[in-house]
Amino acid sequence: MPRYRLTVAYDGTHFHGWQKQHPPGSEPLRTAQGVLEETLRSILREDKVNVVGASRTDSGVHARGQVAAFTTDRVFDPGKLPMIITSRLPEDMQVLDATIVDETFSPISQCMGKGYRYTIAWGRRHGVLRPLFERHFVTWTAYELDVASMQAAAPILVGEHDFTSFTRKNHGRESTVREVYACTVGESGPREIRIDISGNGFLYNMVRIVAGTLLEVGRGQWAPEKVGEILDARDRDAAGPTLPPEGLCLEWVRYDENF
Repeated sequence: MPRYRLTVAYDGTHFHGWQKQHPPGSEPLRTAQGVLEETLRSILREDKVNVVGASRTDSGVHARGQVAAFTTDRVFDPGKLPMIITSRLPEDMQVLDATIVDETFSPISQCMGKGYRYTIAWGRRHGVLRPLFERHFVTWTAYELDVASMQAAAPILVGEHDFTSFTRKNHGRESTVREVYACTVGESGPREIRIDISGNGFLYNMVRIVAGTLLEVGRGQWAPEKVGEILDARDRDAAGPTLPPEGLCLEWVRYDENF
């Protein structure tokens, strides 16, 4: 049976995250995984379709490069499959690419790295207003930000560290050690910045807490060197706030070239 790998994009505003959720005594929540599986069932005419995704994005978080995979008896031209699936999907989700992969391919265990971007619009001096049309994709802060200080702080997170300070309490993971490949802060427009971070994996809320911590540096609450102290503390209370999900997007997921 062929196994298909998909690159999926979605506007997370009206999704309760990626992973399927069915609270007891109520209807299933609308999730990206659930919508994609339901669509594939209608296309494949199969009662059960199991779609596995690389990253369990939270409610309100977006994706430009989520990777998912499923197996079926049906054979499709991979070049036509994205159009076939997208034509049946709601307007807030698209399949961008499809390939046939080995039947053993796992989007989760074979992932080599992921990249996220967090976007912040800032300041209300000089008549700067809260973003309106971009409000679901940008987080806004009224504080004036020292971008240079944030740029000095970001690289401190690079490397293999215990990121206990950068995940929620009672996270449920056996290990909080992760490797961050790169972390940068750049200006994406007038009074708008983007925080790009990549690594071999991320803990629950990790990127949003990293963004919140860098925001504290930017508004002058902490010196850039404070980020190293926060890492060493291994204490969630030592880090900055968890910023809202709207500004966060899963940009890409990478694999060995054999997959």
